[in-house]
Amino acid sequence: MSLVLPGEHVPAQHVNLKLGPGLLQQSSPGGESSIIATRAGELNHSANRARWWVESNARRYVPAPQESVIGVVIARSGENWRVDIGAAHMANLDGLAFEGATKRNRPNLKVGSLLYARVSLAHKDMEPELECFDAQTRKAEGFGEVKGGFVVHCSLKMCRQLLDPKHFLLPMLGSRFPFDAATGLNGRVWVNAKEAKHIIAVSRCIEAVDPDGGGMSEAEMKKFLGTLDI
Repeated sequence: MSLVLPGEHVPAQHVNLKLGPGLLQQSSPGGESSIIATRAGELNHSANRARWWVESNARRYVPAPQESVIGVVIARSGENWRVDIGAAHMANLDGLAFEGATKRNRPNLKVGSLLYARVSLAHKDMEPELECFDAQTRKAEGFGEVKGGFVVHCSLKMCRQLLDPKHFLLPMLGSRFPFDAATGLNGRVWVNAKEAKHIIAVSRCIEAVDPDGGGMSEAEMKKFLGTLDI
């Protein structure tokens, strides 16, 4: 991976190209398009080079389309809800943005309800919009209101690491006890388990591995787990 600065051109090319945070597609008067970086950081891409993004140590979440987030309902506005996702602006959630929702049959969300949602619209001049279903299947696929559990706040980089199937932490914890987790790319991870001590253990482990926290390695985490009452 390479480091990029704002304004640098990025060689991102793919038939189904999807740009994540820190990248912008620009069109020239001649009709040619180019990809440039909008923030300083480490340039990353998926294995098939279809998804590109810039990994930076940002403190505030900047919404990007198709990213999953953990949000909290803070107000109701007509048929919509206002949701706090940790960004500069509150996000809008339409009352029909759920699987099978109709005007007569829609979720009864209240202020304080916790949501696992997907960013459907993100633009610098508009408030972000959320949906609680998968864009392709139109099914919930785990999105929607989440109840119980605990929300762990961590760095944006830690959230991206947890979504990497090759990362060691969640599989290591899952081999010791069952638990549910939903990772939002906005620096929030929802954790739930049958026993409170397991929820606490997962929370402490995420904070310990977080690069902005303890920054533990896999070997150090194995030793740390031995000290916990699980």
